[in-house]
Amino acid sequence: MAFSFCLSHHQMALKINLLTSVAKHPTSTFALKAVNNEIYGVQIGYSLRTEWSFMGGSRAIVIPNLGRSDMRQRTLRLHASWLASSQLAGDAFTLGTAAVLPFYTLMVAAPKADLTRKCMRSSIPYVVLGVLYTYLLYISWTPDTFRLMFSSKYWLPELPGIAKMFSKETTLASAWIHLLVVDLYAARQVYQDGLDNDIETRHSVSLCLLFCPIGILIHAITKALITTSRGSKTEMH
Repeated sequence: MAFSFCLSHHQMALKINLLTSVAKHPTSTFALKAVNNEIYGVQIGYSLRTEWSFMGGSRAIVIPNLGRSDMRQRTLRLHASWLASSQLAGDAFTLGTAAVLPFYTLMVAAPKADLTRKCMRSSIPYVVLGVLYTYLLYISWTPDTFRLMFSSKYWLPELPGIAKMFSKETTLASAWIHLLVVDLYAARQVYQDGLDNDIETRHSVSLCLLFCPIGILIHAITKALITTSRGSKTEMH
């Protein structure tokens, strides 16, 4: 009984509001806020349009508002795409890091073993990592990438532009793969130079894994010291 009374009271109030609106504005449009609902995570709204004429009187037309629904769907698609790119970047980061560790382990643990020599002469790791890097670079490239790389008026890189470019996880993952390839190649050169000149390179190769320029510098110092020491010994004899 109470529910029926409330419903009839609501309908009466709605009719009074409609008549008042029609009297002020023969043709009016306003949002019916009471029927904004959210179904399965998508918000659906309606607008109520009232029209009045001498022959037909007043009538209400309910018009669904689908703009918010389309916007929510586009937002969901963009969010899903961002999650997929983020997951791919994380997987590439882990895969690339794990791929280079066996080669460093061989160069440090068994530098003169035949297996190490054969593995370090192979180009397979550079090809695999190069393909992975190319793919990450492709999916992270945007029309603004080139502009951010050369943002100054002299077509030179600037730190704010580079920082903004690497704010995306896919771009950062591609840069990490780039560093892994370059570091491994430099470590191989240090290792091979050590074999050719009979110089200890374990410490230098280890540094190349995380601090490649320092590893190259330490190898140059080590080579210079050993060469000087051997020259002194030769002169003494």
